[in-house]
Order: sequence, then C-alpha cells, then structure tokens
Amino acid sequence: MPARAARAATLFATTALAAATLTGPASAPAVAAAPGDKDVTAVLFEWKFDSVARACTDTLGPAGYGFVQVSPPQEHIQGPQWWTSYQPVSYKIAGRLGDRNAFKAMVETCHAAGVKVVADSVINHMAAGDGTGTGGSPYTKYGYPGIYSGADMDDCRATITNYQDRANVQNCELVQLADLDTGEDYVRGRIAGYLNDLLSLGVDGFRIDAAKHMPAADLANIKSRMSKPGVYWKQEAIYGAGEAVSPSEYLGTGDVQEFRYARDLKRVFQNENLAHLKNFGEAWGYMPSGQSGVFVDNHDTERNGETLSYKNGSAYTLANVFMLAWPYGSPDVASGYEWSDKDAGPPNGGSVNACYADGWKCQHAWREISSMVGLRNAARGQAVTDWWDNGGDQIAFGRGSRAYVAINHEGASLTRTFQTSLPAGDYCDVQSGRGVTVNGSGQFTATLGAGTAVALHANARSCAGGGGTTPPPSAAGASFAVNATTVPGQDVYVTGDRPELGGWNTGSALKLDPAAYPVWKLDAALPAGTAFAYKYLRKDAAGNVTWESGANRTATVPASGRVALNDTWRS
Repeated sequence: MPARAARAATLFATTALAAATLTGPASAPAVAAAPGDKDVTAVLFEWKFDSVARACTDTLGPAGYGFVQVSPPQEHIQGPQWWTSYQPVSYKIAGRLGDRNAFKAMVETCHAAGVKVVADSVINHMAAGDGTGTGGSPYTKYGYPGIYSGADMDDCRATITNYQDRANVQNCELVQLADLDTGEDYVRGRIAGYLNDLLSLGVDGFRIDAAKHMPAADLANIKSRMSKPGVYWKQEAIYGAGEAVSPSEYLGTGDVQEFRYARDLKRVFQNENLAHLKNFGEAWGYMPSGQSGVFVDNHDTERNGETLSYKNGSAYTLANVFMLAWPYGSPDVASGYEWSDKDAGPPNGGSVNACYADGWKCQHAWREISSMVGLRNAARGQAVTDWWDNGGDQIAFGRGSRAYVAINHEGASLTRTFQTSLPAGDYCDVQSGRGVTVNGSGQFTATLGAGTAVALHANARSCAGGGGTTPPPSAAGASFAVNATTVPGQDVYVTGDRPELGGWNTGSALKLDPAAYPVWKLDAALPAGTAFAYKYLRKDAAGNVTWESGANRTATVPASGRVALNDTWRS
C-alpha cells in the first residue's frame, strides 16, 4: 500500500489513506477465490524473490496455500525504508527484492509447488522527489524518462486533504506522490503494458494498490487491456464512514478488501466477546462474501494500530485461526518482520535466511495458522453448524461434516464435551498435533488451555506425518512450546545438553518466540534419533537468569520429523 505509516518528513504520514481490493475476471461474476479450491494467500511482505521461492517449496505448497503475494517488483526510489517499494520510478523489474530473472525463477518455483503468484502493483502514482532509482533510472517528480512526463499527471498538484470530496481523493496527490492521470489513454496503455509484462512472466494475479484513488471506470478500462482478461485482481479500497468513494464501487471490476472485517476482529478480541461473532460477515453490513478479501492485519494496519498484530500474542494467533475457519471472504495471512520503527525496512534487505531469525516472524508457518489452511481447504463449501459459546470468549463451531474448531480466548482452561457433525473416528487436532476421538454421536471431549484452540478436519484423520494436510516438519528436531508468564523485559529461553541447544550455556540458550503468549515457541534442528535433556529459563535485558525448577526434562527426536514438546513452566 502507499507508505502511509512513514513520517511526514519522509513524505509519508501515519494515516489510513490508501486502499486495495481483490478482483475477479472482468468478463464473469467476481469471486473472491481465484479458480481452484485454495483461496488462502500468504502475503510475504518485503521478502526477496529467492526467499519467496524457498517458502513456496518448503511451507506454502505443503500447507495448502493457494497463493503467495509478493511486494511490488518494479524499480523504485532508493532507501532502507519499507515504503520505498511503493514509490515507483519505472516499470522495470529492478527493485531491491530481486531482478527480472529472480522474479521469473520465483514464479516458476512457486508454480511447481502448486502456489499461484499475486504481485502487489503500484499504478496510482509515481515517486516523489528527484534521484536515481534502484535500477539506475534517473527521475524527477513529474519526470520519469521514457515513461511519463508532467502531461501524464493529474492537474491537481496538491496533497489530498478531503475524503468527502471525490475529485480531491482521485485527482490530487496521495502523500505528495505524483498522481497519474488514469483517465488518459496513454497512461492506461502504459499501466496495462506493465501488468501484461508481469503476466508474461507467469504472474497469476494482481493486488491493485490505492484503488480508491483511481476511478473504478479507469481500472475497468485498464483491466480490459489485459492479455488474460480473467486474471485474479484484488483491489485495495479502504472503507471510511461518510467518505465520497465507497469500496463497493469497485465490485464490478472484481473483489474488494473488506477493511471493516479486520477492524471489527480487533474490537471483538480486545474489548467484546467472541460470542458476538456468531453471524460475522454480511450480517454486519460487509460486502458480499464471494467478492471480499479479508485479513487480520496487513503491513499498514499493523503499524498504524488499526488492527491486531503479532504484538498482541495469542489474541492475534486465535484471530487468524478464526478467520481461516470462518466461511466469509478470501483470507490473506500476513507474514512480515518485527519492528519498533514503523518506517524500518526488511531485515537483511529482504533475505530470509531462516524463519524466526533476524526478526522475521513467518506467521504463515506458525503451526496454529498453517494448519488451518488445510482445514479451510477441507471445509470449502460447507456452512457453519453446531455453534456453541459460553456468552463470553469461548466459542466452537463446525463446518458441516468436514471440520470443527473450538477457541478459548479466556484466561482459564476449558474442559468440555463438544457436539460436532463429524463422522465417528480418530482425528488429529492440527493445533497441537495430538489425537482426538469422535464418538458415534459426533462428540469429543477436550481441554483447551487459556489462549488456545482445537481444530479437527476430514483430511487430518491421523497425526502421523504432520496431521494430514498440516505441513510436515522441514527437518528433524524438536518443537518447543512452554506456557510461561513473564514481566516486561523478560524473555524465555531453552538450553540443554546438545550443542544445538547451547550446551547448558545460558549465554548460548535459544530464545523462544512469544507470538502466542503466554505460550513461547521454537523449532530447533537436532539429529534424527537423538535423545537429549533440556530446561527452560527466563532472562531479562540485563542478562539476569532464572531457571525453572525441577529436574532436567528429556525427549528423543523421532526417526523423521520433530518431537512436539508441550510444556508448562515449573515455578
């Protein structure tokens, strides 16, 4: 999206100015899911293309993701901030995330893994200021040699100030960025040429950045010029009460992202009761499910606080579980990196050497989230059944005879016998990797810890091999998970008698991830068949260490895959 979260001094303001939507074929009714049965998109924000390719092979394909969305590939202004990717200089594929060859190789690798590619596409505007782009192209504001000149820009050269005025929103400049006159035939042809070039490299769809800032008729004309008119098309059009431009205007071109969905999830998870979600969707005034793109967060909203983010611990994780289980819209799973500076660009320039290292959060690969992609695929076409809630923050519901999910967003554990419509037999709880038996009446009994969920589906009848459609472990080792509370400034670590675990040296102990707080998690590589001892510790910023009590814990790595360790801190 436009770099709304950057400082005014760097030409970006922390406001909700831009918008994007998903759109379907121009020649057919718009549908949220592109052709096929897999409608979940992993949004790998600011990942280099070669890193995206590895993720398609290692995690996205095995988990059942239908799409991966990559950050804008075109040449852009130089600078370390993430939002430089949203200031185009030319339509060459020459951004910091990789060149044309890397992009093409990524698309081919992802296709081989069964994952389609959506390219984030910045076509509303060009860069502000003067300089040289990431691909070596010189530019000035309103002058982009070989592409555009001032005559190709809208006449309004002032910043947008009034969202109640359609002309101001669609003809003036979004945070001072040179606004293209998309009503001109030449400009439309240039934009279409860029998108068609991406199609020639195998791209399957586009996210249209800042769609609200272009008239719907202009986008329809550009889409009609596509070499594949039925290409997957998702537009960003942010809803604002009382604004002159409504996201629903863009439904004629394809799908639109429903920002109210993410905002309401934050409000319900933080301040209301999950019981209120019983009729979540169109009954809340949202756009039609089949034309809506949904998300828990994206790179803008996690920074401006509009939605939940990875910083919200188990509330964030459970919101993703709910989104993937609930049959409204077509979900995007955000996968980015840790930040304290809202402008900060990606670690290592976008190279992801390993998940959960160097600040990369890899939400798409969290077991709680990735396992739900398989559940969603298995439950496709099934309505909600067997709803239960306690009037508060404990809910459960089925998806016909194909799936069942229970969520505990309260501070105490929940033990209950749940009524489902599942056939009797054994299932894998893909959240924990533990077996569950459904009796002849469709019932099972389970205990859910605070901030956890249970999820069963027809394609995961056994936990062997990763739980059906749950992605298998990428390497031998251990999956640590410990329920441990901390005070501000403390983190939880694990160490043990193996060099891979730090050899009992607290300075070399492995830090666990608190994304599902109070549960801390880490996957560690260890040789297959290895027996090992381990123990958890707390460490603060000053390096003070507190060990958990009791004897050393022990475990053994299986012959293939990882041993799952679900522990509770011993006081």
